[in-house]
Amino acid sequence: MPMRPTGGLKQEWDPIVLQKPKMKAQDLKDPKVVNQALRTGAQVQTVKKFAGGLNKKAATAAVNVRKLDEAAEPAALEKVPMDVRKAIQKARIEKKMSQADLAKKINERTQVVAEYENGKAVPNQLVLGKMEKVLGVQLRGKIHKS
Repeated sequence: MPMRPTGGLKQEWDPIVLQKPKMKAQDLKDPKVVNQALRTGAQVQTVKKFAGGLNKKAATAAVNVRKLDEAAEPAALEKVPMDVRKAIQKARIEKKMSQADLAKKINERTQVVAEYENGKAVPNQLVLGKMEKVLGVQLRGKIHKS
């Protein structure tokens, strides 16, 4: 036979209240919940969105962003001027150097020298300075034509 605990048995008479958890915002937007609230007569708030269902807002924003980009940045970057290109080629040929030799002496890739001579490179003052030292010609500032 099971043993009963010794001592007095106590009952708790405090009420226990069970409540439904609060509904989340996402659940409140559910059409089933909204319809049920309408049927029971609860207050339902409706808000008409500006340009709801239309895709006008995104198009104007994209146009504004493009205008801002165009205003902030120049359309095309400056390339190596023709007189600098000619001066690099002339000095390199007078020193009997190939593009690879010049690139090796200024610690740059051969492609960099080729881009400067073809006018495709964006002028970098450090690279131009290295070329001036190796070739012995002035490439920056006003070039004296002779």
